[in-house]
Amino acid sequence: MIRAVAGLLTTLCVLAGAALATWPALAAEPWPTRPVTIIVPFPPGISTDILARAVGAALGEKLGQPFVVENRPGASGNVGGLAAAKAAPDGYTLFLGTLGPTVTNKFVYKNIGYDPDRAFAPIIMMGASPLIIVGSPKLPARNLAELIEHAKKNPGKLNAGTVGVGSQAHIVLEMINKLAGTSIVHVPYRIATQALPDLISGDLQVGFNYIPTFVPNVQQGDIRGLAVTTLARVGDLPNVPTVDESGLRGFEASGWNALFAPAGTPREIIDKLNAAVNAYLTGEAGRQQLAKMGMSFASGTPEDLRAHLDRETAKWAPIIKDANITLQ
Repeated sequence: MIRAVAGLLTTLCVLAGAALATWPALAAEPWPTRPVTIIVPFPPGISTDILARAVGAALGEKLGQPFVVENRPGASGNVGGLAAAKAAPDGYTLFLGTLGPTVTNKFVYKNIGYDPDRAFAPIIMMGASPLIIVGSPKLPARNLAELIEHAKKNPGKLNAGTVGVGSQAHIVLEMINKLAGTSIVHVPYRIATQALPDLISGDLQVGFNYIPTFVPNVQQGDIRGLAVTTLARVGDLPNVPTVDESGLRGFEASGWNALFAPAGTPREIIDKLNAAVNAYLTGEAGRQQLAKMGMSFASGTPEDLRAHLDRETAKWAPIIKDANITLQ
């Protein structure tokens, strides 16, 4: 009798242990069960915002909950970055990050309020856009090689417009100054299109920005395309050489958009998002959306994105420090 009772107790304990072991998995709330916010650290209407809304719509359809874009512009992306860094790591806040708030701003600003290396969990790289260097039609240079020669003969007399101090366009300008031995002066504008009238009139000699900004004007002949920052020429501008072709061998720079979550977000959520975004980007709708915005296709694993961030840090940090690019 005693043995039978003991055996029964043992069996009950085993069953209870098995039930407890499976209880967290059964009780865990599936994700997502409510709307998800995607923080975009820039104003509505720019390419990063448009991409976030397109990806958000695809994720909503795939995962059954709305993905709502929340624009938090300010301080070159730091305002949105800080909001995302402080969000709960539960999968209900995501961050559409670019080079500034995830890599370079920490070298430009004295204090951005968060450590991007530790604040975010990489999910996936989504799209990349090269920059274009353009010239006024009144500038004698017709390509980057001629611009460099002209700038060396006229040190400190040429001005180049970008979208602001610490922007990727500004950093690319300083990198070219360093590599080519030129001293082209930086002129910050609030938005890229503000530079166009000055370029056309000749008051501004050179402009640096992402390709979609200037493609129509280059095609129409309003301004000259001097070089693009990819290693291969761009389909929309086949006659514009690359920086690499222009004598600065191996030079490459692209703006990019990537999806992040607050650090500590469960890996199963990260993987679910990665798979869903990959499916969208590799599909026809995703490819068409990227092409419409002048972006090249990008995808991969969270680890691929982390490796990319490391490479970008190694590339741009020395340039920012050498050029003493700083903001309060």
